[in-house]
Amino acid sequence: MAFRGFISVDLDSFGPLDSLAREIASAGADVKVVNTDIMHLTLKFLGDTEENLIPSIVAVMKDSVQGVEPFKIKLAGTGAFPNPTYMKVLWVGLDDGGVLKPVAEKIDIGLSKFGFGKEERAFSPHVTVARVKGSRGKDRLKDILERHKADVFGEQTVTSVRLKKSVLSPRGPTYSTLEEARL
Repeated sequence: MAFRGFISVDLDSFGPLDSLAREIASAGADVKVVNTDIMHLTLKFLGDTEENLIPSIVAVMKDSVQGVEPFKIKLAGTGAFPNPTYMKVLWVGLDDGGVLKPVAEKIDIGLSKFGFGKEERAFSPHVTVARVKGSRGKDRLKDILERHKADVFGEQTVTSVRLKKSVLSPRGPTYSTLEEARL
């Protein structure tokens, strides 16, 4: 049987991040705001994943974090992918001191042996806050991003990376942790 999977760092709940999400949601723009209770930093999106691959995925995760000690991350700054003029994703930046990029790259390389496609873009640590669905209200969104581009939204210590299962529904996704690799 298959499930929709991804590997991530789960995030704590931060009041300033909640406030930003509410501000974006009330901007009158055509956006889908991510529920702050399930915000995370994606290291690798897996998509449809066969359950029999879980032990192999976990082995790659554990290998990828070997020697990595728990470390602090800071959520700071705002922006848009691909750029502020043509917005598809609104994000909050993540400063991890460069720790996660090699972990994400090792996961990507390790999982390619099991049929998971390699990432085409370089790893860019960020937290997706909203997805832009249309052009309505984009100027207001630009103003919000500009106002918060230097804000700090919170800090936390990372102690593990997790294999997550995603179940999509009309009310939004539900995530559950299947396995984790501790630092």
